[in-house]
Amino acid sequence: MVPFSILDLSPVIEGGTVAQSLENSRRLAQEAEAYGYKRFWLAEHHGMRGIASAATSLVIQHVAAGTEKIRVGSGGIMLPNHSPLVIAEQFGTLAALFPDRIDLGLGRAPGTDMRTAQALRRNLDSAANNFPQDVVELMQFMGPTTPQQQVVAIPGAGSNVPVWLLGSSHYSAHLAGMLGLPFAFASHFAPDMLLSALEIYRERFEPSQYLDKPHAMVGVMGAAADTDAQADYLFTSMQQSFVRLRRGTPGAFPAPVDDMDPHWSEGERINVEHTLQYAVVGGPEKIKRQIADFLSITKADELIVSMPIYDMDARLKSVRLFAGAQQELSLAA
Repeated sequence: MVPFSILDLSPVIEGGTVAQSLENSRRLAQEAEAYGYKRFWLAEHHGMRGIASAATSLVIQHVAAGTEKIRVGSGGIMLPNHSPLVIAEQFGTLAALFPDRIDLGLGRAPGTDMRTAQALRRNLDSAANNFPQDVVELMQFMGPTTPQQQVVAIPGAGSNVPVWLLGSSHYSAHLAGMLGLPFAFASHFAPDMLLSALEIYRERFEPSQYLDKPHAMVGVMGAAADTDAQADYLFTSMQQSFVRLRRGTPGAFPAPVDDMDPHWSEGERINVEHTLQYAVVGGPEKIKRQIADFLSITKADELIVSMPIYDMDARLKSVRLFAGAQQELSLAA
């Protein structure tokens, strides 16, 4: 059975608050835990009015404290925004609070616009270029100490928090394979290099102390409802959000609309539909077919689903419907 997981950005809806968004993330994780999802990951973004998970480590703590067994982690921490020592201390602390439940997914993008990235990183070029060395340094800080080691992460040393590399291109596929780490590809917003990145990762994989064979997770956007039409309606929130992002006018997460035609041009429609080509949207039978097709072409070891749905009750129902599709697919396998 291919495990299912949830990727959450703590969306701040129009008319909502950050406090409500963070509580909704915890509720979503509790629902995911009850329905057998393996992981609940949160993503680092900055300067976006519609996303409340900027302080990702703090939100992970909030979610983990409200759950009991589901793994909670980052999808991801944008490592060039931070020193490896700081992240080792943060995730070492989380691992001490929630033993064997914390994951550390790492990315090298800024997770924001360039001006905000400058405020975060100060030196953009060196931060991004140092990503491979920073990943290795971070894993060393979380591994066993040595007598010669002069800087020790406390907490962090000996925590051995599982590290994943995240990517939307070939870069992290090469690096994850070379380091023998699990790899997660962001096909939910970057579909074009999905299959080639997975191929590179699997071909270049070198067994390591962390992993003896390749392990790939793939991401999809998802919206499930009782009918295909209801799911399409719910998904218009995400479509509007992508249009606004492309226009450079992002904001709070919008309510769904009955008709997208007034909200995008023909060119914008083509662009958004291409970007979201792997989205799983529909009623129970349709999403089951879409998931089966997607897993067939990717041969993914895990599936992680982002469910950007405006109404919280509808979001929770989507979580349940995806879990039902997983169970039916596993029985049919």
